[in-house]
Parts: sequence; structure tokens; C-alpha cells
Amino acid sequence: MKESCGLFGIFGDAEAVEKTYFGLHSLQHRGQESAGIATSDGESIQCYTGMGNVSRVFRSGSNTLEQLRNPIAIGHVRYSTTGSSKSVNSQPLLAEYSRGQVAVAHNGNLTNAAFLRDEFEAYGSIFKSTSDTEIIVHLLAKPTHISKPDALVHVLNHLQGAYCLLFLFSDAIEAARDPYGFRPLCIGQTESGSYVVASENCAFDAIGVKFVREVEPGEIVRLDKSGLSSRFFVKPGTVTPAHCIFEHIYFAKQNSRIFGENVHEFRKKLGRQLAAEQPADADVVIPVPDSGTSSAIGYAEQSRIPFDMGMVRSHYIGRTFISPEQKLRELQVKLKLAMVKEVVDGKRVVVVDDSIVRGTTTRGKIRSLREAGAKEIHMRVSCPPLRFPCFYGVDFPTKEELLANNRNLEQIKDFLGVDSIGYMSLEGMLSCAALPGDHYCTACWTGEYPVEPDAAANKFSLERYQLRMFDEEE
Repeated sequence: MKESCGLFGIFGDAEAVEKTYFGLHSLQHRGQESAGIATSDGESIQCYTGMGNVSRVFRSGSNTLEQLRNPIAIGHVRYSTTGSSKSVNSQPLLAEYSRGQVAVAHNGNLTNAAFLRDEFEAYGSIFKSTSDTEIIVHLLAKPTHISKPDALVHVLNHLQGAYCLLFLFSDAIEAARDPYGFRPLCIGQTESGSYVVASENCAFDAIGVKFVREVEPGEIVRLDKSGLSSRFFVKPGTVTPAHCIFEHIYFAKQNSRIFGENVHEFRKKLGRQLAAEQPADADVVIPVPDSGTSSAIGYAEQSRIPFDMGMVRSHYIGRTFISPEQKLRELQVKLKLAMVKEVVDGKRVVVVDDSIVRGTTTRGKIRSLREAGAKEIHMRVSCPPLRFPCFYGVDFPTKEELLANNRNLEQIKDFLGVDSIGYMSLEGMLSCAALPGDHYCTACWTGEYPVEPDAAANKFSLERYQLRMFDEEE
């Protein structure tokens, strides 16, 4: 699995660029392929993006942050779910149209991207990138849209799928969240009164920002010299939310609060429920760090089996889930996780993980545990088996690549090389959530999609032959 991006924006702060930089650092878990910051002095926008993580793009000594210094800023970290991992697709995307400059940062996936792009190209529009975000700029610049009383509201009503968006205009930031609220987006405030928006409130902690609230589904929040104002582009209460519960299970940081509850506490509840549903006779419970740690704590509490760290993660290796190539993922797993032989040698081990996607990296971890002397290995997973792809900003590439799509539990057990396998039930997972069960998207387990996807769409649907023209040396 791969997530699609992290957003950060701040208005009216003398240290806006520095705070955006550190905010993006806190959101680095959401994407490691590229990073960028766009800023405005109130009249003009400048933008810098690059390939790699935040510290690489804005490396020490480059003077880039100094050159970007302005009181209004938005930032972005990317994992590609539409369009390849190329510098031409890095964000924020800066453009100029009849109303001036605009920079756009996007988290999510538009399910009608191919249709909209085909429509624009049929009338002569030329696209530079191969991501779905550029389509939003074309919609914003369309003359019949500009003439509307509220052009942004009109544009957003053309979009389908999952999106959290930050628009940086010369004198304001507009933050919008799709009507289903698939992806999280929250509002904070600095001690001096400046407003901040970010994908997760973990980005607030390091820079002394107080969490205010989440952006509501279907809401546009405007930050300008008057402060914060809000309007809706869909009538509140007319759309049942479809929050991505995978944000709670895997993507979000443990100290974040999304969809009304803390991530760490939610994962512990998952672990306790998992132990009740899938008990094991074992000597020790170990997590697959880091996203499996909270659930493993809950599992150990409920089962009364001792918790320990049988795997140690190197924090200098990025998340293997969001590495774009399988060979890189497998190599990163070996570098990323070291087995603690003294914890597992001769033991019956329960291994708790948040999810299993393709299964190849999990199989490598199990092999390493065997080599470290584990007597028995009982795999426990704190969500149901993943059987269907996601079209809303999580890169489950195809059904065929999902381990559980065409295998039963016995076949999964044999593929992984474990002594037993146990998954959380869908009902058990939803029972741990603070909101009603129908307020979450469960399409990757059930195949029931809240927004009808384009069945022919995939990560590279917008590539065609164009990418070769704009492929840049990285």
C-alpha cells in the first residue's frame, strides 16, 4: 500500500517557511518521493519543488528556504498514486491564469480524472504533468468557471473521488475537503494567532500550534488577512462520510487525531479486539514496527501474553510500503528491520501487523524470524484481508497483486510460512471506531465503493506517451 501525500499551509506568520518545512518533516510518513513549498508575499507566488524527502529537497546550505521566505506558505510531500514518480509531477503545482497565480497541493485521487482530461484536451488544452492535480488548475482557469460568483465552489463540484486541496493565491489560502471526507485535514492556530492547515495534527506539535478542529467534508476554509472563514460547496448532512479507516490502521502517526479520535488509542483497541477474535497459545507478542506496535500492545494486554520488541526498525530507512518498486521494498525490509534473537529464540511468537498487502515483504520478515530461532510463528493482522484495489488515494495497484484476493486462509498461511494466520473481522474492526460503521470507506475489503471508480483507471492512466517528453533527470 502507498499513501498519496501530506499537506501543510500557514497564513500570516513571519516564520511561515520554516514552520512549513518542519510541518512537512512531521508529515514525511505520508510521502517520500518529492517535496515542495510555495510562498507568497501578498502579491506574487514563488515555488520550489524537488525529488526526494524534505531534508534532501531543502538541504542545509542551499539557501532555498531563505529565498522562499514570505508570510504565506503551503507545502506538500508526495507519494504518487496518479502519475509516475517524476519531478514534473512534484507539488505544489504553480500556474498562472487570467486571475493571476495559483499554487495547488493535493492529497487523494480523482476518479473522473481521465474523463476531465480527455475533455480539456479535445478543446486544445495542453498538459505538462501526468498527475490528476493539473486538471484542477485547468478547471479553475476555464472562462465559464471564472465567471461564476464563487469559482472555486463551482470547480470543486466538478471533481469526483478523494481530495484534500490547498490553493495558494497571492493573498489567501483556500483549503478544501471532498464531501465524503476520505482523507484527513485539520486546522490549527499558532500562539500569535496565525491559522494553519495540515493533513494531520502531528504536524502541529513540533511548532507549537494548537489543534482547533478538522475541516468538515465538503467544506472550504479560507485563510486571509481577516482570519479564518468557512463555506460549504455541498449542503452539510447530504452526503454520508466515507472516511478512509486505513488512515487509522496504517497511514497516520500515532500522535495524530483524525476522524474524531487518537490514532494510537484506536490501534490499541484494534489489538484488544484482535486478541479476542484470534487468540493464540504463545510465549511473546511482538509487533511489526512501527504501525503494528500500538495494536500489538493492545493484543498483549487482552491476551495477557508478554509484549516485547522482537524486531528493531532502522529509522534511517523510509516506509517500504511507499517505495515505488518491489525490488526496492524487499531490499529496504532487510535494511529496515533487524531481529532480536534473544526475544524470539526458542519461543512461540505472535507477530502483530496492521495489514498484509502483497505478502512478499511479510514473508521475508517471517523467514528472518525463523533464522533468529522462533519456534512457532502466529501471524495476527489488525484488519480484514485486503481483496480489492483502492481508487481514493491508496496505491493498491491491482487485485491480482493483493495476497488475499485469490487465496484462502490456508493458502495465505502456506505462502507466508507461518504456523497460523488470523485476521480481524470487518465487524470487529468497525466496532473499535468512534463513528458509526457506515461513516467509513471499507471498499478495499468489501468491494463496495462509495464513489463509482473508473474500472479502467490505474496509476499510469494519464501517462500515455506524454511522460517521455517531459521526463527529467533526477
